[in-house]
Amino acid sequence: MHINPNLSNPAFPVFLKTWRTRRRLSQLELSLQSGMSQRHISFLETGRSRPSRFAISQLAEALEMPAAEVDAMFLSAGFAARSSREAWDEQTQRAIDASIDHVLQGHAPYPAVSIDRIWTLVKANAPAQKFFALAGARGDSNLMREILSPGKLRDNILNWEDTARSLLRLMELEVARRPHDAEAHAFHAELLALDGVQQVMGAPTNGSNAPVLAVKIRIGEALLELFSLIATVGMSADAKLDDLRIETLLPANDATRAWFDRHFT
Repeated sequence: MHINPNLSNPAFPVFLKTWRTRRRLSQLELSLQSGMSQRHISFLETGRSRPSRFAISQLAEALEMPAAEVDAMFLSAGFAARSSREAWDEQTQRAIDASIDHVLQGHAPYPAVSIDRIWTLVKANAPAQKFFALAGARGDSNLMREILSPGKLRDNILNWEDTARSLLRLMELEVARRPHDAEAHAFHAELLALDGVQQVMGAPTNGSNAPVLAVKIRIGEALLELFSLIATVGMSADAKLDDLRIETLLPANDATRAWFDRHFT
């Protein structure tokens, strides 16, 4: 995560009050949830008291903050980020990598990828690599930019407008989840500047009541319909690990399932 001092490091009192307001908690309610006195929280928000690392951890847990925002809160108080103090040992790193590979490879013959919080590609299984190549992907390292940018892949997505709106809503949720993430803010602005994207976001929806959006992609003579499942690592206290997403694409109908069985098995 890249940190912009003008965006990511407000003074701690402002940082704390901003997150308490976001969670719609009074100082009394936060004191009850964090185990700290209301008077101490008031002093922290006015700058009359300086927080300890332990106090920041208590507050972050009570406010249910993402790991990257906890790191930013530590930095705003003049401490090192928590993630930088909790380096993974080699055994843990190997276990995490092996688990991700197991999920990706086990999802074959359907596409599966691991991505970070702004959809930058980390790993992809063989079906994903083959599928995106057949669909016209240019090889951009960022899947969201790949899909939203003008090009062959975008042209092959028959319901691109609905797909673009859904992807951008996910990006907006990520930005809202981490208000001090300068990189995510900048990337969101980059996506909105792509040709045709602003027009799509301002256009009315088609009013579909489908329970899940299936992306419709044409590959040759085939029309494939896929929906996605996105998984995260549970109970992560590390910003890098909290960034990780695993997205698996699944067939939305029998014809799509049969196409993958014919071509990818």
